[in-house]
Amino acid sequence: MSKAYDRVEWGYLEAIMEKMGFCSTWINWIMECVSTVSFSFNINGEPKGYVIPSRGIRQGDPLSPYLFLLISEGFLNLLAQAERNKRLTGMKISRHGPSITHLFFADDSLIFCKADKTQAEAVMGILKTYGRGSG
Repeated sequence: MSKAYDRVEWGYLEAIMEKMGFCSTWINWIMECVSTVSFSFNINGEPKGYVIPSRGIRQGDPLSPYLFLLISEGFLNLLAQAERNKRLTGMKISRHGPSITHLFFADDSLIFCKADKTQAEAVMGILKTYGRGSG
């Protein structure tokens, strides 16, 4: 999830919010905050030109950590689906405890599975699917 904030496709964020049941008013407000930004460069202390991004969420924006949680929800669902379909086996802390397939921290992720070729391929498939969808 390198450069996670910079690479997020806005359409993916919008689709996740729709899938999670956000009302269209909220989706429109959030997308307005995300998509109406522009950046200016200072050269020798003078602002020169503007760049209008077409994807990504801004680091430092108070809304960004919450948006990243929504974006990570797609990754979480792919991991849960793989575990339900027995393509991924998480790690158990205790014999009768739940299995843990992942830990998410800000924009970092740890994925736990058996150390075999089948599960490594399953994880790679999940990462590729998530990457194609989210940007």
